[in-house]
Amino acid sequence: MIIRGIETNRIAVPLKKPFKTALRTVETAEAVIVRVHSDDGLTGWGEAPPTVVITGESLDSIESAVIQSIKPALLGEDAADFERVFEKLHKAIAGNTSAKAAVDMAVYDLLSKKAGLPLYQYLGGYQNALETDYTVSVNSPDEMGEDAAQYVENGFNVLKIKVGKDEIAKDIERIIEVRNRAGSNIKIRLDANQGWEAKEAVYSIRKMEDMGLNIELIEQPVKAKDLDGLKMVTDNVATPIMADESVFSPEDAFEVIRNRCADLINIKLMKAGGIYQAEFINRMAQMAGIECMVGSMIETRLGISAAAHFAASKKNITRFDFDAPLMLKQDIFQGGLRYEKNKIYLQNEPGLGITGIADYEEVL
Repeated sequence: MIIRGIETNRIAVPLKKPFKTALRTVETAEAVIVRVHSDDGLTGWGEAPPTVVITGESLDSIESAVIQSIKPALLGEDAADFERVFEKLHKAIAGNTSAKAAVDMAVYDLLSKKAGLPLYQYLGGYQNALETDYTVSVNSPDEMGEDAAQYVENGFNVLKIKVGKDEIAKDIERIIEVRNRAGSNIKIRLDANQGWEAKEAVYSIRKMEDMGLNIELIEQPVKAKDLDGLKMVTDNVATPIMADESVFSPEDAFEVIRNRCADLINIKLMKAGGIYQAEFINRMAQMAGIECMVGSMIETRLGISAAAHFAASKKNITRFDFDAPLMLKQDIFQGGLRYEKNKIYLQNEPGLGITGIADYEEVL
């Protein structure tokens, strides 16, 4: 299974509604698609979206990293010798985690196709069906309440609420409106996307607890590098705190775990540099008794397929944030996993199950 070729192309698909967080607003899902070809006629698929405010990568930088640095390092390598392949992948260039993730998932697609197994079984095979949450973007309290009610009507039982863009009082208004419109039986997660300071996070979370808003968890309340602040919040509230942007690499995860800076960890392939590194993060967390969620950027069903197969393969991954393809106006990929409302079902075909790109109206 010698790697004979690596190629890229770009896609752009509009969202149904702008996606807004404390860090950015996205109206179009853009990505670099990677295909890795082996000498036995197999093709592995991967995807890397540009997320400049989080990973620092653009479409240009992703393509450059793949073609100029990663491709020369991997051509001629036997994908079956994946320990060496992934070592070469991660040494080929510093950073550029999304570019690495796209190639990583394409190699895993090849490996599991060669084995004749769907990727989730190749990686461990814990389960083949998942429940995703649905994200409510930052808007006015009334609009967020309307969105939440619609998502619940559409069959979603877990909502992820974006906050952290304005003052705390406004965020609490948003959460109250969402809770009132969604009902008491719906799980609500908050994602501050680094939007709060530690002391105000403690104050606001305690206030939400006193108000009985019943928040399941709060994701990344403080700046990514503020591990002391993250620990302060974790130690001083009852609501579970999840590290997201604070954990890119296994080394980051080790520091968060060693110092008990968070109760949970959100793994994203685009931060970790792919499945190979993500497995280290999850295993360390599992040994420390810390459950993980697997999330995503604004990705198509290709990137989500890789994340979902990884997530489904592991017992310690207990939460899933895979709603991005449902936000797109078009599903452009053929084959692979399928959605039924809030449920995701993984296919039985080998690899990721992606067979091609359908005709679609690309946004330029």
